Parts: sequence; C-alpha cells; structure tokens
Amino acid sequence: MAELWIEAIGLFAGVLGIVAWIPQIREVWVNKRHDGISLATFSVVMVALGLWLVYGILVDSVAMIVANIMTLAVILAVIIGVVRLRKSESTN
Repeated sequence: MAELWIEAIGLFAGVLGIVAWIPQIREVWVNKRHDGISLATFSVVMVALGLWLVYGILVDSVAMIVANIMTLAVILAVIIGVVRLRKSESTN
C-alpha cells in the first residue's frame, strides 16, 4: 500500500512538472515568441529527462516513466515550435 502512495506522489509531481511548461508552450505556439529560449539548454534537459526515463524503466517506476514521457513530449513541442518560428523568420 505504501508503494501505491509513493507512485501517486510521483505522478502528481509529474503532472505539476508538465503544467509548469504550459506558459512556455503558449508563448511559443500562441504568441509566436521565442526570444530568450536556448535550444542548447532545452536539448540538455531532454537528454537528462531521457536518462531519468531509462532510470524509471530500470527501477520499474510507473510515475517516473509516465512523467518523463509526458515532459519529454512537452519539451519537444517547445523545441519544434522554436525551430519552426526561427526558420520562418530566417526565410523572411
């Protein structure tokens, strides 16, 4: 039973981590602003999350697996949006 609570806390932390990225996604995809976003930093964060995902798989933690997959998707959405915006600006 204690393990279930631990995983629930992990899932809740993962959801909060994903919610934290929503303003950044809005800024890129809705407001079309990308100034101040470092693709190098986002890339390092993606590698770190990928390693946390591998760790979650190795320790068989559903919370870590789900949270890291979802966060990787959110960060990938930001990166794609920034690359798209910068590419369209460079062609104009």
